[in-house]
Amino acid sequence: MANDNKRFQAIISHCKEYGFIFPSSEIYDGLSAVYDYGQWGSELKKNIRDYWWKSMTQLRENIVGIDAAIFMHPTTWKASGHVDNFSDPMIDNKDSKKRYRVDHLIEAHADELEATGKKVEAEALLAEMDRLLAAVDFPGLKKLIEDRKIKCSVGGTSNWTDVRQFNLMFSTQLGSVAEEASEIYLRPETAQGIFVNFLNVQKTGRMKIPFGIAQTGKAFRNEIVARQFIFRMREFEQMEMQFFIRPGTQKEWYEYWKNERMQWHLSLGIPKEKYRFHDHVKLAHYADAACDIEYDFPIGFKEVEGIHSRTDFDLRSHQEYSKKKMQYFDPEINQNYIPYVIETSIGLDRTFLMIISEAYWEEDLSTAEKQDSRVVLKLPPKLAPIKLAVLPLTKKDGLPEIARAIMDANKPHFRCFYEEKDAIGKRYRRMDAIGTPFCVTVDHQTKEDNTVTIRYRDSMQQERVAIHTLRDIVDKQIS
Repeated sequence: MANDNKRFQAIISHCKEYGFIFPSSEIYDGLSAVYDYGQWGSELKKNIRDYWWKSMTQLRENIVGIDAAIFMHPTTWKASGHVDNFSDPMIDNKDSKKRYRVDHLIEAHADELEATGKKVEAEALLAEMDRLLAAVDFPGLKKLIEDRKIKCSVGGTSNWTDVRQFNLMFSTQLGSVAEEASEIYLRPETAQGIFVNFLNVQKTGRMKIPFGIAQTGKAFRNEIVARQFIFRMREFEQMEMQFFIRPGTQKEWYEYWKNERMQWHLSLGIPKEKYRFHDHVKLAHYADAACDIEYDFPIGFKEVEGIHSRTDFDLRSHQEYSKKKMQYFDPEINQNYIPYVIETSIGLDRTFLMIISEAYWEEDLSTAEKQDSRVVLKLPPKLAPIKLAVLPLTKKDGLPEIARAIMDANKPHFRCFYEEKDAIGKRYRRMDAIGTPFCVTVDHQTKEDNTVTIRYRDSMQQERVAIHTLRDIVDKQIS
């Protein structure tokens, strides 16, 4: 899919209008790159998280989950390399005072060149940028920006500061008295909580290699250029799994998890052609192989999940800094060693955006007799915030009482929703817009034969079914 900004803006508007996502602190004009999940967004987000968690832990005997604290001992981040290496080269425009990530600034200029037919020049610019970034040549990067006369999008000038590193971690003070407080960090990733608990989990769970530890939770990064709705935020949620393996087997396990994670994505009902693998050319300091799973968003292919072969960097580094042995005794080969790790790391917010982007449809239902259309979220039933909407045709004649009884019978098993206001057609459209896969209408015939009309979201087809079969119909689709 080519970049479709109009569609992307429509999705953003839909998320707010129907209670999925709101700008944080909106009554105070919001906070840049921070969002709140509304009543249906929080349900969808929870369902995605639960689906990942079940597939990683409940359905696998050798992966367990933990929930580590957001605050960690500050030495953790020294050992992990974040204090020294977790930074981006930034540059400021002296006139507008606007700050840019250097690679984003140059990439935006390359996009402009390509849009005007200068594809070769754009590719050469990006290749030179990659070379300078790899060499950590900050003066060279500034010279490249100045030589190409790259301008600030706000001030329109090329009056730039020197390029310098900007650490992305949020810091705060731990302690009740300012003079005695020590500096700690909000975690920029959830992985380190797993690594520092490796021995605790392995010993108490009597885990045998290969085994994994999974975790979901908030992480925080002081992104200077946070953009594209919830794709890049300062407060976000990750779903990570670290899989501990015998050294020397990392290549086969890396390929295994690449395939397993792609199969999970395909289980969401998204076509295979909407995904692609992107292998990393420049590897992180801890990795010997890495790739991203990218999805074709309305704004182009973007990373949703990373699979990394982290070697033994993390455990070895924590062993060095903590002076505690982070080793495993392998009875099969009668050896002690520091395990290697394969990481799968998926952004929950990005997965949310991916699923909404795939599900959002504007459909023209016009006929020769009348003009009609609808906006529908064709969410996978297992992820939809509401599974079943129960709608009495009228507010009288005992129909609401029957509808309430259907609600009471089904709501212990899946999320239901009751509504009796407005014409039935308007209620159907509201349920389409939030992705409810099944609507049940209780009418006067229900009083005679205990049947209801069930309407299927995607096809809009309707059929008459017995009340007692509703649970089985819904369960079949969401299990």
